[in-house]
Amino acid sequence: RREAGDPVILFNGRDGEFGARLADVAKKHVMIEVGALRRHQRATPDVWLCFAPLKKDAVDFLVEKATELGVAAFQPVFTKHTAATRLNLERLAANATEAAEQTERLTLPAIRPPLSLEELVAGWDGTRRIILCAEAGPAQPIGEALSALKSDVRETNAWAVICGPEGGFARSELDLLSKLPFVTPVGLGPRILRADTAALAALAVFQSILGDGADRPPAPLTPIGQSPE
Repeated sequence: RREAGDPVILFNGRDGEFGARLADVAKKHVMIEVGALRRHQRATPDVWLCFAPLKKDAVDFLVEKATELGVAAFQPVFTKHTAATRLNLERLAANATEAAEQTERLTLPAIRPPLSLEELVAGWDGTRRIILCAEAGPAQPIGEALSALKSDVRETNAWAVICGPEGGFARSELDLLSKLPFVTPVGLGPRILRADTAALAALAVFQSILGDGADRPPAPLTPIGQSPE
């Protein structure tokens, strides 16, 4: 749909956003002339979403909205009650790319291969704190729990939110996770939420308290070819 001479915007997740122009468009190649820097790269919270695979429409919705909320990586996790057994990672990556374009973020979230919960725990780096969406067992309200973790931001800015499947975590899984020193179980209120709703609610609260929720959207984009002031 694009032709030679059309303006485009480029970013690589490291150096910011650049204006550019399609110099040549052929069937098997495209040549691009890179122009001026339009927007500097900003650091964003390093928060992963570990989620049990859901049915097609639900997982597409989850990836789209979690990308809009700033997730840095998606880690599918198979649990005892996980109903969906297959994931199209290429489709999830395409959904994440479209959502990133919509929000004008300058990074694309990673889409990681699925793991079992046991594999996830065995290979976990304990410096990355996990916020466990716990539908049962002892758990602080999420706002109180995350506010108490604010001091940890000075030590690490690596986080993950983990949410179970439609049927919830098995009791043994909640017990396993809750005993890990880097896991903080949190409650999301008195209502039983859908798995995708729970994950997005937890991410929104995380960004508000520990993430970049206080920041404002970028200034209006400068015309392509001009440098921002």
